[in-house]
Amino acid sequence: MGAQGKAWLVNILLKCCIKGFGCAMASRFVKEKLAAAGDDLGRALRVLRDRGPSQVQFWFIALAIGVAAGFGAVLFRWGIEGLQAWAYGTDDVDHLYSFALNMSWYWVLVIPIVGGLVVGQILHHFTPDGRVRSVADVIEGAALNDGRVERREGVASAFASLITLGTGGSSGREGPVVHLAAVISSWVSNKLHADGITGRDLLGCAVAAAVSASFNAPIAGALFALEVVLRHFAVHAFAPIVIASVAGTVINRLAFGDVTEFSLPVSSALAFYVELPAFLILGLLCGLIAAALMRSIFIGDDIASHLQQKFNVPRWLRPAIAGALLGGLAVFFPHIIGVGYETTSAALTGKLLLWQAVVYAMLKVVAVVITMAGRMGGGVFSPSLMVGALTGLAFGTIATSIFPEVSGTSALYALAGMGAVAAAVLGAPISTTLIVFELTGDWQTAIAVMVAVSMSTALGSRLVDRSFFLTQLERRNVHLAAGPQAYLLAMFRVAKLMRDKDDESCPSEEELWELVEQGVYVDGNATLETAMPLFERTGARFLPVVSLSGEDAPPELWGALMHVDALKAYNRALAATAAEEHS
Repeated sequence: MGAQGKAWLVNILLKCCIKGFGCAMASRFVKEKLAAAGDDLGRALRVLRDRGPSQVQFWFIALAIGVAAGFGAVLFRWGIEGLQAWAYGTDDVDHLYSFALNMSWYWVLVIPIVGGLVVGQILHHFTPDGRVRSVADVIEGAALNDGRVERREGVASAFASLITLGTGGSSGREGPVVHLAAVISSWVSNKLHADGITGRDLLGCAVAAAVSASFNAPIAGALFALEVVLRHFAVHAFAPIVIASVAGTVINRLAFGDVTEFSLPVSSALAFYVELPAFLILGLLCGLIAAALMRSIFIGDDIASHLQQKFNVPRWLRPAIAGALLGGLAVFFPHIIGVGYETTSAALTGKLLLWQAVVYAMLKVVAVVITMAGRMGGGVFSPSLMVGALTGLAFGTIATSIFPEVSGTSALYALAGMGAVAAAVLGAPISTTLIVFELTGDWQTAIAVMVAVSMSTALGSRLVDRSFFLTQLERRNVHLAAGPQAYLLAMFRVAKLMRDKDDESCPSEEELWELVEQGVYVDGNATLETAMPLFERTGARFLPVVSLSGEDAPPELWGALMHVDALKAYNRALAATAAEEHS
């Protein structure tokens, strides 16, 4: 090799060394930057957990929750449609009712039974009480559990409801989606160690996104979260909830397009002042129908529980028995299968006759009662829409035939009835009216719906405890319908507020035992819900706190609950609630 060749080779080797050294330096630089970024992210998360998110950070968290809840709603809907397509052997699940008319009767019978067996196993193994979680549990979580819901039971309930709806169960998909979104927000709240106010706001964000993604209705989604779940309209919660609601709507539109679930065939002209009495009467009728639907579900649940106990039926078999009843009914009336949106659309477009509307509405109520009483899963939102649309169609058919010259179309009455029954069942007149408005875009139609909704809600709330969800909670001895002054008492355990018997400020044991002998005492595991009426009835300054071991065992004295301590705790909770609701 000549001198020039040697110089060339040395030059190449030097360049490679320099390049290699540069690559190594670059690689080390990237690694250092990534490590630094990881450390910064860890510090940021620790700050979020320790100090809570700032307002801007909270908005980004709300956006993330809205996206996650929107994806959850979309995937849940796709799961139902996919399972229905596989179980019933059709690609057009939007017209499942029409397809089921030509199916072999034994398949229509067997599919809900198999679905019930699977649901029963899921609930038996993953829930302590074999009960599906839904919107009522979300409301309870917002009021009593700092915006948290059960996560393990919530995920199991979502799968159970998906299988129920995919195999012919007659209930709604919106309730399970709302609880699934609440599970997501609860996980985030726990990761951030969020306080009660932040946890409830995050819960509201998740619920708003779930509802908006279900109906492609961002305004109604936001107001549903405020009206039904949080049960206040505080300004501090409005912005993040709106952000999450819009995010859920965007996810829905990316998946399904910018279309609404229901719509009228044409914009209906309404001689509002002339037809006002008709819509007022329709509202009262829908209030009665809504109350009948709710009470039927509760009575059905009581009867099913009584029969289960009487005949010693395993709880995992209860959904399968309900599935058999549903399948038998669906053999003759397949319109009860699933959420029933095909039948609802037929009612809104006036494609059903009067007798069909009446019979289908009655059978839908029966099917919903069987599904809910059988602990199969699902919600009541979609069934109330269907029953309301059929009720309104029947009423409108009669009204327009009596006064054809001054009446709008029967489809308009179907739309008003749909909103009126749903509003009374959900206890959500504002958000339900807006859902209907967003489905039509017609202010004139919304006015008619608002009139019917106002009357149905006023009547329905008198016949039950405000709504279906609050009545569910009342049946579990969770008193949210009466407001914070009632349910806040249940948040305080006597044992946490009492003064220990060895405390110098505690009354003497002689005084305490004297009251115990008179039968004036309170269990340490009880709440102020038990203690406060006892204070009022006896006029005592303090109550002995005891532990009751058994019938024959004497009570064990723990200490004393002072009336002033109980009042201080209660007043602080009331003040905090008022401050949150008006901030």
